[in-house]
Amino acid sequence: MIDESSTSPERRVLVLLDQPLVAEVVRLTLNHGIFVTRDATDLDEAMRVIADWQPHLAVLDMESGGRQLLDKIDGRGGRGTRFPVVALTRRGDLKTILDAFEQGVDDIMTMPFSPEELLARVVAVTRRTYGQAVALRPVLRLGELELDILNRRVRVGSDELHLSALEQSLLYILAANAGRLITRDQIMDALWGADYVAESNVVDRHVRNLRIKLQDDWRNPRFITTIPGKGYRFISAVAEGEN
Repeated sequence: MIDESSTSPERRVLVLLDQPLVAEVVRLTLNHGIFVTRDATDLDEAMRVIADWQPHLAVLDMESGGRQLLDKIDGRGGRGTRFPVVALTRRGDLKTILDAFEQGVDDIMTMPFSPEELLARVVAVTRRTYGQAVALRPVLRLGELELDILNRRVRVGSDELHLSALEQSLLYILAANAGRLITRDQIMDALWGADYVAESNVVDRHVRNLRIKLQDDWRNPRFITTIPGKGYRFISAVAEGEN
């Protein structure tokens, strides 16, 4: 059983996702609260994290081992393990959602998701389960960028940017995976879902609009660099371990 009497303010979150790009977005998002995360990409790895780390909460993908994990926790698997679960699913139909609640999840979100909604739901589930408010860190600093998830504001130095919800999600995807090549297909899947059909330049168009608001010259970029024929890479100082 989890020791709920721990005086540490940190809440440990297991993230079970087979998409590293999305897992990094979850990690960055939860940095706005007093959460620390460990990732797992399959059921066996998730069970090792549970045994070694005793998480307070899990964020899991119902389509990548999440269903099997639900059979193992909350005492159903005979392990006596109990912690709340926020589930993610690519299918937002009512049957899928009801089935997830029937399996024991505490909340469920359809992917793609907005970072601020994920944080709000994780905070709410944590508060309901443990009876304690979760302190939030409203602003994250990534190099020259300041991300304020509560007020949906982004600053570059003293300049405040006005981003759409999609642009802010795109910025989170890029910043969370700083230093890593992200392909257009990965961005498309993370923002719109694998089944979304769009014109071929939709990703480039949104990256271009984000660059304009960041005042980021593509010829001499501070934040987003283009990898010709492949995709994009975020080059903030966060890639070097600053946060």
